[in-house]
Amino acid sequence: MRIRIGGTHFPVRTLGPGRRLGVWFQGCPLACPGCMSRHTWAADGGREATLAELLERWREALEQGAEGLTVSGGEPLEQAPALARFLAGADRLRTAADAGRGAGPRPDFLVYTGYDQHEWDPPRLRALRYADAVIAGRFEIAEPAGPVWRGSANQRLLPRTPLGRARYAPHLDRPATGPALQVVVEADGASGGAPSARLLGVPARGELAFYERWLGERGLRLRDRSWRP
Repeated sequence: MRIRIGGTHFPVRTLGPGRRLGVWFQGCPLACPGCMSRHTWAADGGREATLAELLERWREALEQGAEGLTVSGGEPLEQAPALARFLAGADRLRTAADAGRGAGPRPDFLVYTGYDQHEWDPPRLRALRYADAVIAGRFEIAEPAGPVWRGSANQRLLPRTPLGRARYAPHLDRPATGPALQVVVEADGASGGAPSARLLGVPARGELAFYERWLGERGLRLRDRSWRP
């Protein structure tokens, strides 16, 4: 099975608790105004990855001490069958790793979706079978900023398993504190080898402008910004 993705990164520290593997699915028809990830909207953007490739990425992250897996986008539920198989395979790998983990916490799976619960049809529900928690709801730029890991107050954090309830109970209404974005500068950017910057997380109001200035002060001028038309 092939999955259209916008990218992966480990470790991500701003999309759930602990050090996590982030996987961004490509393609989003919801197109929320103010979205910081417009580059993930096009269904034919990003690149194709195999299921085996993504599962190997997760296996490597587990070996490096990953505390969780976050799937975002784009809109992961637009590729519901692929998401279902990916999370099922990822669950098998974390179960296989349990014996060597000792007393450490079991890694959890967090999925972001713009679809609210009443929009989860049977294929989408099957895709979320192994999700320990889901952050659901469209980003609403007119809403106030939401609690931690949520861009607007209407978005809900929904634990779905005993692990999810235990891991996320302290965060259901916890305000975001400290930087909400993680800056990753890559030397081999897509534009002729020029460096590129990735901002990972859910920005607080005004944080994107802050990081534009912050990067500029360090000699990295942004020519393209994923949050602008």
